[in-house]
Amino acid sequence: MVNSNVEGVEQSVSTGTLPGWEQVDSLVAASHDRNRGCKDGAVADYIPVLAQADPELFGVCVVEVDGGVHVTGDADVEFSIQSISKAFVYALVCEEFGHAAMADLVGVNNTGLAFNSVIAIELNDGHPMNPMVNAGALATTALMPGSAPDKQWDAIHSGLSAFAGRDLVLDEVVYRSEAVTNTRNRAIARLLESYGRIGRDPLEVVDVYTKQCSLRVSARDLAIMGATLADGGVNPVTGKRVVSAEVCRDTLAVLAANGLYERSGEWLFEIGLPGKSGVSGGLLTVSPGKAGIGAFSPRLDPAGNSVRGQQATAYLSRVLGLNIFASQAYAPNESRGY
Repeated sequence: MVNSNVEGVEQSVSTGTLPGWEQVDSLVAASHDRNRGCKDGAVADYIPVLAQADPELFGVCVVEVDGGVHVTGDADVEFSIQSISKAFVYALVCEEFGHAAMADLVGVNNTGLAFNSVIAIELNDGHPMNPMVNAGALATTALMPGSAPDKQWDAIHSGLSAFAGRDLVLDEVVYRSEAVTNTRNRAIARLLESYGRIGRDPLEVVDVYTKQCSLRVSARDLAIMGATLADGGVNPVTGKRVVSAEVCRDTLAVLAANGLYERSGEWLFEIGLPGKSGVSGGLLTVSPGKAGIGAFSPRLDPAGNSVRGQQATAYLSRVLGLNIFASQAYAPNESRGY
């Protein structure tokens, strides 16, 4: 693997600016208005409590790196963060272990298979491959500093709360519902243990992971958390540094490659931004140097991604000029002599 951390060389960044406040506010509202009538998709039901979600809920929030907040619809309705937590726990563990170690211990490559695939583990000699699939997420949670599971949980809870800028609350109902149905995750953790990829009690790791997925957030929270990654690790609302800029870079790269599992290529093709979905209907998207986008709508496509959330985000990516792959023809600058 090529090491992009070149010592002694100042690293530049590629960022930009959003349009004016009123224009962003209007476009965020438009992203909701254009898509609220969509009835495609279905609410997740493999975790019993998630099946009770109101399918009509729909909220969108954009938080700029200067702290500006734009909200529309049900952006303050809370839901369980689910798999979106993987991105932020990964960032916290990266802060502890660093670039090279995390690439080796957890990996960065897409499996091309479902998020809870067991075959992917076997095909790769027990390597979890990346932190966004369940195997990689469990391996990442196991690396969280702490002498005991309760200490690890405290560190995860406080870390994700720092990303959100407020004390996040554990949804006990969701936690209990998932704890009695997560047999596949327990099997994956046992399999990783057999390959020497988890050095702690695998069932305790699953329990901590289940708790992190059960934290309550809103679309506003997701946008703030995303904006923290977009702002080089500083929460733009609280002004507090959560992780380093290097950790943000690594986390966003992993999200771009793996954030929507086997659909990650399609997501980049259509939206062109790092993103992460959750089966409760949450969707996180990050525009580096510009903003975080949080969306919530419980109706999911067959891959487990919010349908209206994707549509709203695709619209915002285009009208706000967020796609990191978009460019225009170079215009010669006479002041530079050519």
